[in-house]
Amino acid sequence: MQASRLRYGSPRVLTGLEVACRQNWAFLQDRRVGLVAHPASVDANLRSTVDLLADAPGVTLAAIFGPEHGFLGIEQDLIPDRYDQPLWRGIPYHSLYGTTVESLWPKPEHLRGLEALVIDLQDIGSRYYTFQATMLYCMESASDAKLLTVVLDRPNPLGGDVVEGPMLQPGFESFVGCHPIAIRHGMTIGELASLYHEERELRGELQVISCEGWRRNMAFEQTGLPWVLPSPNMPTVDTAFVYPGQCLLEGTQLSEGRGTTRPFEICGAPWIDGQKLADQLHAARLPGVVFRPLTYRPTFQKFAGKACGGVQLHVTDRATFQPVRTSLTLLHAIYGMSKMNFAWRHETYEFVSDRLAIDLLFGSSRERLAIEAGAEPDDIIPVWIAEEEEFRRRRQKHLLYS
Repeated sequence: MQASRLRYGSPRVLTGLEVACRQNWAFLQDRRVGLVAHPASVDANLRSTVDLLADAPGVTLAAIFGPEHGFLGIEQDLIPDRYDQPLWRGIPYHSLYGTTVESLWPKPEHLRGLEALVIDLQDIGSRYYTFQATMLYCMESASDAKLLTVVLDRPNPLGGDVVEGPMLQPGFESFVGCHPIAIRHGMTIGELASLYHEERELRGELQVISCEGWRRNMAFEQTGLPWVLPSPNMPTVDTAFVYPGQCLLEGTQLSEGRGTTRPFEICGAPWIDGQKLADQLHAARLPGVVFRPLTYRPTFQKFAGKACGGVQLHVTDRATFQPVRTSLTLLHAIYGMSKMNFAWRHETYEFVSDRLAIDLLFGSSRERLAIEAGAEPDDIIPVWIAEEEEFRRRRQKHLLYS
């Protein structure tokens, strides 16, 4: 891989990767290490963590691991990463997203001979964005193998103040819900690593290399860091802001906008009247968002090649926008308008076939059953408030930034 020569100037925020480079990777001296990374694992000049770690003096990069979508970021959601060729300088590559649930954990034979596992993944602040689940599974495997786990922290693009949405309930654990946290958790991936390490009672050593200069109320655009797609359908920071709510549409037969240039911001179906839906959503007076009716034709996935009516979410105020509450209201509106056409997703989802995808995403069947029973969003949301407050208390001692 050719290191980038681009220059973005001096960023206001240094990622854990850049802090590690400044320290000359001293904490990994004379060790054989594995690296878990993806396309967004770059520094402010777009140099890959693979290049930077492989060239670190006194460090041997002996294995590379790729999460969902693969290290190269070329696979769509739910598609196994079958790439099995060395990526760089003959370094072995191992997929952490195959055809079975067991494929989500590093295999013992792939960790054999390593002394540390470095994780550098850009998360986007939502429980069902799977990179933080991959981090947990890698921590578990590294702990069993008695390896040092090093997490290179990165900013949460949604900020670190707001917690929103229901807690994962027992019995609904999956790859999109690996630990009981709120849907929008308001933590960095390094802070989550600390919480997981304690609450899962992992015995292995964990070291988090913190960012420098990041504040919890900082917009991603203020960091001075370039935005690189961490997954194929996360093209912009705007996408990340709607994702904690709009990913819920994966649990339905509605299009969540995959196959368009604005996934998750756009949603709909062939049988939806976009103007009627937009009017109903505006009547709900949801803060920080405007709904634009539109017609679109996805190029792949749900309704590929078919004209769909729907809406685009335009976030007008990130500070007041509530993505989970907004998308609950959207689901409720579409369900009420179109019961004859609306359907939950019943296919196997993220290796789980005995529970509905929507229940895995919400973290229980509570919200789905309430919608089916005709409950209003204002009847569903109050139970979240106590769960959000409980999670704020649990996360407090793991927060690394002011």
